[in-house]
Amino acid sequence: MPYIKIWLHIVWATKNRYPVLKKEIRPTVFDHTKANARLKNIFLDCVNGHDEHIHCLVSLSSDQTIKKIVQLIKGESSFWINQQRLIKEKFEWQDEYFAVSVSHSQLSKVREYIRNQEHHHKKKTFAEEYDEFIRKHEFDKSASK
Repeated sequence: MPYIKIWLHIVWATKNRYPVLKKEIRPTVFDHTKANARLKNIFLDCVNGHDEHIHCLVSLSSDQTIKKIVQLIKGESSFWINQQRLIKEKFEWQDEYFAVSVSHSQLSKVREYIRNQEHHHKKKTFAEEYDEFIRKHEFDKSASK
C-alpha cells in the first residue's frame, strides 16, 4: 500500500465570474459538494467560497489526478445546482481553475483562509485575490491557454 500525502488548494469561478452563489445558497452548495466528493472517494477536507468562486482543500490519493478530481466536483455540482433550481438562470462553472500544493505545515493556515472567505472578501474582491494568487505562485497566464 502506498503512503501518500499530497494536499492541494484548488480554486475556480462561476462562468464569467457572475456572482450567483449568494450567501443563502452557499452552505447548501458546499455541503452537497463535500458529500458528493465523499461518494467519489475524493477527500475534500474543506470547501468554501464567495459569490463567484469556490475554494477546496483536497488530499490527492495515488489513483487520482487533479484534472479528474476537478472535473468530478465541478461537473456534478453544476448539474446538481441546476437540478435543484438554486438559481434562476442556468448555472455553469468557468473551465479555468488553479491548483497549488500545500505543505503539511501550512494546512491549518490554508484551512483558516478557506473558512474565512466571507470576512476575507469584505476587504478584497475575487479579481484582486485571483491576481494576487497568480503573482504569488508565479503562474504565467499566457502559458495556460
